[in-house]
Amino acid sequence: MAGHISWEHESDAALVRRVLAGDVEAYAGLVARYRDRLGRYAVHLLGNTADAEDALQETFVRAYRGLAGCATPERFGAWVFRILVNRCRTMGAQRSRRERVVMSNESMLGEADVAHPADRQAWAEAIRWALDRVSPEQREAFLLKHVEDLSYQEMVEVTGVRESALKMRVKRACETLRALLAEVERA
Repeated sequence: MAGHISWEHESDAALVRRVLAGDVEAYAGLVARYRDRLGRYAVHLLGNTADAEDALQETFVRAYRGLAGCATPERFGAWVFRILVNRCRTMGAQRSRRERVVMSNESMLGEADVAHPADRQAWAEAIRWALDRVSPEQREAFLLKHVEDLSYQEMVEVTGVRESALKMRVKRACETLRALLAEVERA
Protein backbone atom coordinates (compact mmCIF):
# COMPACT_ATOMS: atom_id res chain seq x y z
CA MET A 1 0.00 0.00 0.00
CA ALA A 2 2.84 2.41 0.73
CA GLY A 3 4.09 1.96 -2.85
CA HIS A 4 0.69 2.98 -4.18
CA ILE A 5 0.75 6.20 -2.18
CA SER A 6 4.17 7.10 -3.57
CA TRP A 7 2.81 6.65 -7.11
CA GLU A 8 0.14 9.27 -6.47
CA HIS A 9 2.82 11.88 -5.84
CA GLU A 10 5.08 10.97 -8.76
CA SER A 11 4.81 12.45 -12.22
CA ASP A 12 4.04 10.31 -15.24
CA ALA A 13 7.62 10.83 -16.43
CA ALA A 14 9.03 9.57 -13.10
CA LEU A 15 6.85 6.47 -13.21
CA VAL A 16 7.80 5.78 -16.84
CA ARG A 17 11.49 6.10 -15.95
CA ARG A 18 11.03 3.69 -13.03
CA VAL A 19 9.34 1.11 -15.26
CA LEU A 20 12.04 1.44 -17.92
CA ALA A 21 14.67 1.01 -15.21
CA GLY A 22 13.14 -2.35 -14.27
CA ASP A 23 10.55 -1.42 -11.60
CA VAL A 24 7.69 -3.27 -13.26
CA GLU A 25 5.36 -2.56 -10.33
CA ALA A 26 5.56 1.19 -11.01
CA TYR A 27 3.46 0.51 -14.12
CA ALA A 28 0.54 -0.18 -11.78
CA GLY A 29 0.70 3.49 -10.79
CA LEU A 30 0.24 4.55 -14.41
CA VAL A 31 -2.57 2.06 -14.92
CA ALA A 32 -4.32 3.24 -11.74
CA ARG A 33 -3.95 6.87 -12.81
CA TYR A 34 -5.53 6.41 -16.27
CA ARG A 35 -7.77 3.33 -16.03
CA ASP A 36 -11.04 5.06 -15.11
CA ARG A 37 -10.79 7.86 -17.66
CA LEU A 38 -9.70 5.57 -20.49
CA GLY A 39 -12.29 2.98 -19.54
CA ARG A 40 -15.09 5.58 -19.54
CA TYR A 41 -14.01 6.77 -22.99
CA ALA A 42 -13.86 3.21 -24.36
CA VAL A 43 -17.36 2.42 -23.06
CA HIS A 44 -18.75 5.57 -24.67
CA LEU A 45 -17.02 4.92 -27.95
CA LEU A 46 -17.61 1.18 -28.24
CA GLY A 47 -21.02 1.09 -26.61
CA ASN A 48 -20.56 -1.85 -24.29
CA THR A 49 -18.52 -2.72 -21.24
CA ALA A 50 -17.11 -6.03 -22.49
CA ASP A 51 -15.59 -4.54 -25.65
CA ALA A 52 -14.38 -1.53 -23.68
CA GLU A 53 -12.65 -3.74 -21.12
CA ASP A 54 -10.99 -5.73 -23.91
CA ALA A 55 -9.79 -2.53 -25.58
CA LEU A 56 -8.55 -1.14 -22.27
CA GLN A 57 -6.62 -4.27 -21.35
CA GLU A 58 -5.05 -4.51 -24.77
CA THR A 59 -4.16 -0.81 -24.62
CA PHE A 60 -2.30 -1.18 -21.33
CA VAL A 61 -0.49 -4.31 -22.57
CA ARG A 62 0.54 -2.54 -25.79
CA ALA A 63 1.62 0.54 -23.84
CA TYR A 64 3.72 -1.55 -21.48
CA ARG A 65 5.41 -3.41 -24.33
CA GLY A 66 6.06 -0.20 -26.24
CA LEU A 67 6.90 2.05 -23.29
CA ALA A 68 10.44 2.63 -24.54
CA GLY A 69 8.83 4.23 -27.61
CA CYS A 70 7.06 6.87 -25.52
CA ALA A 71 9.17 9.80 -26.72
CA THR A 72 7.87 12.24 -24.11
CA PRO A 73 7.23 10.41 -20.83
CA GLU A 74 5.69 13.53 -19.28
CA ARG A 75 2.95 13.15 -21.93
CA PHE A 76 2.29 9.48 -21.12
CA GLY A 77 -1.43 10.23 -20.72
CA ALA A 78 -1.81 11.53 -24.27
CA TRP A 79 0.37 8.72 -25.60
CA VAL A 80 -1.66 5.95 -23.96
CA PHE A 81 -4.91 7.72 -24.92
CA ARG A 82 -3.79 7.58 -28.56
CA ILE A 83 -3.15 3.84 -28.26
CA LEU A 84 -6.68 3.41 -26.86
CA VAL A 85 -8.25 5.52 -29.60
CA ASN A 86 -6.54 3.40 -32.26
CA ARG A 87 -7.57 0.18 -30.51
CA CYS A 88 -11.19 1.36 -30.26
CA ARG A 89 -11.17 2.32 -33.94
CA THR A 90 -9.98 -1.14 -34.88
CA MET A 91 -12.44 -2.92 -32.61
CA GLY A 92 -15.30 -0.71 -33.77
CA ALA A 93 -14.54 -1.43 -37.41
CA GLN A 94 -14.32 -5.17 -36.73
CA ARG A 95 -17.60 -5.15 -34.81
CA SER A 96 -19.27 -3.07 -37.51
CA ARG A 97 -18.30 -5.62 -40.15
CA ARG A 98 -19.65 -8.47 -37.97
CA GLU A 99 -22.91 -6.66 -37.23
CA ARG A 100 -23.58 -5.89 -40.88
CA VAL A 101 -23.66 -9.59 -41.52
CA VAL A 102 -25.89 -10.35 -38.54
CA MET A 103 -28.28 -7.41 -38.31
CA SER A 104 -30.12 -5.23 -40.81
CA ASN A 105 -30.70 -1.52 -40.39
CA GLU A 106 -34.46 -2.08 -40.27
CA SER A 107 -34.22 -4.18 -37.12
CA MET A 108 -32.03 -1.53 -35.45
CA LEU A 109 -34.52 1.19 -36.36
CA GLY A 110 -37.35 -0.95 -35.02
CA GLU A 111 -35.57 -1.21 -31.68
CA ALA A 112 -34.89 2.51 -31.65
CA ASP A 113 -38.57 3.38 -32.02
CA VAL A 114 -39.22 1.85 -28.60
CA ALA A 115 -36.83 4.19 -26.76
CA HIS A 116 -38.89 7.19 -25.61
CA PRO A 117 -37.08 9.46 -23.13
CA ALA A 118 -39.71 9.25 -20.39
CA ASP A 119 -37.10 9.00 -17.66
CA ARG A 120 -33.35 9.27 -17.12
CA GLN A 121 -32.69 5.63 -18.13
CA ALA A 122 -34.65 5.99 -21.35
CA TRP A 123 -32.85 9.25 -22.13
CA ALA A 124 -29.47 7.60 -21.60
CA GLU A 125 -30.53 4.82 -23.97
CA ALA A 126 -31.69 7.40 -26.51
CA ILE A 127 -28.30 9.13 -26.34
CA ARG A 128 -26.49 5.80 -26.81
CA TRP A 129 -28.80 5.01 -29.71
CA ALA A 130 -28.08 8.38 -31.34
CA LEU A 131 -24.31 8.06 -30.76
CA ASP A 132 -24.39 4.66 -32.46
CA ARG A 133 -25.83 6.31 -35.57
CA VAL A 134 -23.17 9.00 -35.90
CA SER A 135 -20.18 8.07 -38.02
CA PRO A 136 -17.29 6.58 -36.02
CA GLU A 137 -15.09 9.60 -36.81
CA GLN A 138 -17.73 12.06 -35.64
CA ARG A 139 -18.55 9.99 -32.53
CA GLU A 140 -14.86 9.84 -31.61
CA ALA A 141 -14.41 13.62 -32.00
CA PHE A 142 -17.64 14.37 -30.12
CA LEU A 143 -16.70 12.14 -27.19
CA LEU A 144 -13.17 13.52 -26.96
CA LYS A 145 -14.48 17.10 -26.97
CA HIS A 146 -17.70 16.91 -24.96
CA VAL A 147 -17.27 13.87 -22.72
CA GLU A 148 -13.51 13.78 -22.13
CA ASP A 149 -13.36 17.59 -22.30
CA LEU A 150 -10.12 17.68 -24.31
CA SER A 151 -8.96 20.82 -26.06
CA TYR A 152 -8.68 20.66 -29.83
CA GLN A 153 -4.88 20.63 -29.50
CA GLU A 154 -5.10 17.61 -27.18
CA MET A 155 -7.48 15.97 -29.64
CA VAL A 156 -4.93 16.51 -32.44
CA GLU A 157 -2.28 14.79 -30.31
CA VAL A 158 -4.55 11.86 -29.50
CA THR A 159 -6.02 11.28 -32.96
CA GLY A 160 -3.40 12.59 -35.37
CA VAL A 161 -6.20 14.41 -37.24
CA ARG A 162 -5.94 18.11 -38.19
CA GLU A 163 -7.70 20.59 -35.91
CA SER A 164 -9.96 21.93 -38.68
CA ALA A 165 -11.16 18.40 -39.48
CA LEU A 166 -11.82 17.71 -35.79
CA LYS A 167 -13.84 20.91 -35.44
CA MET A 168 -15.93 19.95 -38.46
CA ARG A 169 -16.49 16.42 -37.09
CA VAL A 170 -17.62 17.79 -33.72
CA LYS A 171 -19.94 20.29 -35.43
CA ARG A 172 -21.50 17.64 -37.67
CA ALA A 173 -21.83 15.19 -34.79
CA CYS A 174 -23.66 17.82 -32.74
CA GLU A 175 -26.00 18.59 -35.65
CA THR A 176 -26.74 14.92 -36.27
CA LEU A 177 -27.23 14.12 -32.57
CA ARG A 178 -29.53 17.13 -32.17
CA ALA A 179 -31.68 15.93 -35.10
CA LEU A 180 -31.76 12.30 -33.93
CA LEU A 181 -32.64 13.21 -30.36
CA ALA A 182 -35.36 15.57 -31.59
CA GLU A 183 -36.87 12.61 -33.48
CA VAL A 184 -36.79 10.52 -30.31
CA GLU A 185 -38.55 13.26 -28.34
CA ARG A 186 -41.30 13.50 -30.97
CA ALA A 187 -41.86 9.73 -30.96
